[in-house]
Amino acid sequence: KSRSARKRLLLPSGAERDRKREAPSCLWLVGVFSFFHSNMKYLECKSLEKFKSFLQSVDVGDYTVEGNLEAYSCKVAGADKKLSRSLDEEVASSPPSLLASSPVGPLTEAGSRRTLIYLILTLNHIYPDYDFSLLRAHNFSKETGTETVKANVDTLLLETTKAWSEENGPKVTFAETLWSVINEVISLYECDIYCYKPEYESDPFGEDGYIWSFNYFFYNKKMKRILYFSCRAKAKAYDDSDDTFDDTEDYSDRMFGEMDDI
Repeated sequence: KSRSARKRLLLPSGAERDRKREAPSCLWLVGVFSFFHSNMKYLECKSLEKFKSFLQSVDVGDYTVEGNLEAYSCKVAGADKKLSRSLDEEVASSPPSLLASSPVGPLTEAGSRRTLIYLILTLNHIYPDYDFSLLRAHNFSKETGTETVKANVDTLLLETTKAWSEENGPKVTFAETLWSVINEVISLYECDIYCYKPEYESDPFGEDGYIWSFNYFFYNKKMKRILYFSCRAKAKAYDDSDDTFDDTEDYSDRMFGEMDDI
């Protein structure tokens, strides 16, 4: 079966594979990975790590928020460089109808192909148990504006802000601190923002029990840096149903059946 994101041997995430000592809030450390084909440079900053740690699992009542924040340098080397060349050749040789326009720009231009490759390599690093090398430009979309993205994130993470306030106090809001840190890392308003459109049968966004998710790539061409931000919400009711129901269909029938009775 052909899949754009093919499952492979489970390995730890990029940050976990290359954990370094904590850095001062504005001091960047660059780690070059030696695992598998991982040669993009992971950027570590104390302020970003705080949010990454907080968002790993946030209990908000009926569901749990699972998030990730990672930043990478777009300079590639080793096996990533080899994969980049291969992808560039494959995309450049696509039919002219597919090259004329795309969410990352005309694929006849090297810069547009390079953007696409950075998005693919980032996913490979974030989710090393999957292979995204078969993705193409149509698997991504370009966001229309920074404020629209911020509004969507703030809305979906509204319940998360309460947990943040309980841990950090109410003086500085979750959203204000989050976007300040992201701006420090990537210069938010100088970025092109992309979103991966999941193929639910074959990628990490296809697991059962999740009620919403988002993923954004903040790509700063001048800084040659990309920041990936994703969150998804897993319903606790789905986990609780596992002891009684064998599969998703039974769970869905139960949930919608209860709604019909109201």
